[in-house]
Amino acid sequence: MKRALAICLLVVLAGCTVPGSLSDDGGVSGELGTEDGYRYNESIAVDPSDGLNDSELDAVVGRSMARLEYMRGLEFTDDVNVSIVSRAEYRDDQPFDHNSTHSLWNNQVWEGLFIVGENRDVSDVMNSTLGGAVLGYYEPGTGNIVIVSDSQTPKINRDTLVHELVHALQDQQFGLDESPDTQDAQLARNGVVEGEANLLEDRYRSKCGNDWNCIEVVTGGTSGGGNIDRGLLDVILYPYVVGPTFVAAKEDAGGWDAIDALHEDYPTSTEQVSNPSLYPGETPVNVTVADRSNADWERFDHDPVADTVGAASIYVMFADNGVISGGDQYQHRASEGWGGDALVPYRNGDRYGYVWETAWDTQADAEQFLDAYRDLLKRHGATRDGDVYTVPESSPYGDAFRVTHEGTRVRIVNAPTVDALDEIHG
Repeated sequence: MKRALAICLLVVLAGCTVPGSLSDDGGVSGELGTEDGYRYNESIAVDPSDGLNDSELDAVVGRSMARLEYMRGLEFTDDVNVSIVSRAEYRDDQPFDHNSTHSLWNNQVWEGLFIVGENRDVSDVMNSTLGGAVLGYYEPGTGNIVIVSDSQTPKINRDTLVHELVHALQDQQFGLDESPDTQDAQLARNGVVEGEANLLEDRYRSKCGNDWNCIEVVTGGTSGGGNIDRGLLDVILYPYVVGPTFVAAKEDAGGWDAIDALHEDYPTSTEQVSNPSLYPGETPVNVTVADRSNADWERFDHDPVADTVGAASIYVMFADNGVISGGDQYQHRASEGWGGDALVPYRNGDRYGYVWETAWDTQADAEQFLDAYRDLLKRHGATRDGDVYTVPESSPYGDAFRVTHEGTRVRIVNAPTVDALDEIHG
């Protein structure tokens, strides 16, 4: 899902430092605020309602880049290429390969989160969800922006263009072509990347009609259609929803210099993004899982061998399954107090399982997670025998689960049958 977190999805979501010095005519001395011959405060004659020809697109892109330079105080150092594709063209170019080892490994991670069950493949669900939700994306390292249009005559969405231009600026100044290995670290890093883009997009929008003349926002439709999985989308949306608050808090404390510093030292967990006071001091516990499987079961040949799903995804797991009432900031006592986790998938031919070790700040935090997790199993029809729970085969999560708690740790072992629990983690 690394690419999925670097795109602008179908969502509608104190002052900036002024770069450069303003001249008497309202222009900017130096290069900031002027791009490809267009000034940030310049009017341009374009009509986006029937699509943009090449010269109109150049004008819109150039002025938008100049305005972002003016707002952010950073210079675009390279060209940016913007193209528009139809929804159908985007769907035909889906990036996720459901035949790969990674996809089989990833299936167990999302099954462990009770978001994508055994009856579906994560790659297919991701493709379907993004195929209907994506408005545009930036390709790190290439300078290419692709805008996805839902209209018969391809049109450009101003907000999407601005959002993706922020990513181009970030890439040119800081580099975006590397991504962390685990789900939680990816979401945390993108809390900065997408948080800054959404924050600037919102501020750009607020200037339109007040300080600036802007092209109209043309959507070409209100929905991209497709079969969107709400739980998976809620995980993907985390950086877009919570990230702006994190970035704004750091900007309030240290200006744009503080945001520059974030790009050099990203948060390492969604817990830090959700609670800005925890960055950079409280880093995740390094959780490992000892391999206690028998000869029939093996770990995937995958780097890393374990995923860390993190507090935000645990929150979605409980909210998506009705265990908790969902809020708008991905926080609840069932997922707060997260200290770290490691989910290790296992395979035995075409049979699969996993071991998920979670660490919590206090025993009370662990017990709150444990209570919510037991409720989750119950909601899927699980019967209990001591520490072992069995979800019926009629469920897409129809497996055996051993749930144990010791101090600040909760361990979950998943297997196709009760007997296989000891085979995977004896």
